[in-house]
Amino acid sequence: MTYRIATIIGSLRKDSINRRVADALIRLAPEDFEFFDVSIGDLPLYNQDDDANQADTVRRLKADVASADGVFFVTPEYNRSVPGALKNALDHGSRPYGDNSWSGIPAGVVGVSIGGTGTAIAQQHLRSVLAFFDMPIFGQPEAFIHWQDDMVGNDGVFHDRSRDFFQGWMNGFAAFVRKNAVNKA
Repeated sequence: MTYRIATIIGSLRKDSINRRVADALIRLAPEDFEFFDVSIGDLPLYNQDDDANQADTVRRLKADVASADGVFFVTPEYNRSVPGALKNALDHGSRPYGDNSWSGIPAGVVGVSIGGTGTAIAQQHLRSVLAFFDMPIFGQPEAFIHWQDDMVGNDGVFHDRSRDFFQGWMNGFAAFVRKNAVNKA
């Protein structure tokens, strides 16, 4: 049995530190977990007028999320909230009314920033939206990560100082998904 996890990175930046942390975390996942990227940078801005005729990219997002056993969100913090691209993807996935692709799918939330509080406020905003979507949310340990230049090496793995914390987070997330996955018999 393999658990398919949709990975959504809130940063669209090519050299995103959130992408680096996500990739390093994925390397710590158990063998029965398969992660796949869900692109959000190509989505049109959400407009309710388009609900009856959603763009192909929106239908792809919704299908990817619906096929997942869990969703792994990794987000930076922009102006004390989530990036607009991530909020846009969340809105698209929840529409039209009554067709919420996110509902019931277990979620994990991580974020990294150069700021001292990491992504605490962005994650709280994101968790509020996910709770409204009726997504079970992995709660502990929280991962409000303050970026350090040597956190992830050139080899793509965490530095020894942080590896145990991140391994514990991934182990907890995996157990949470196994317990809450709705797509598994």
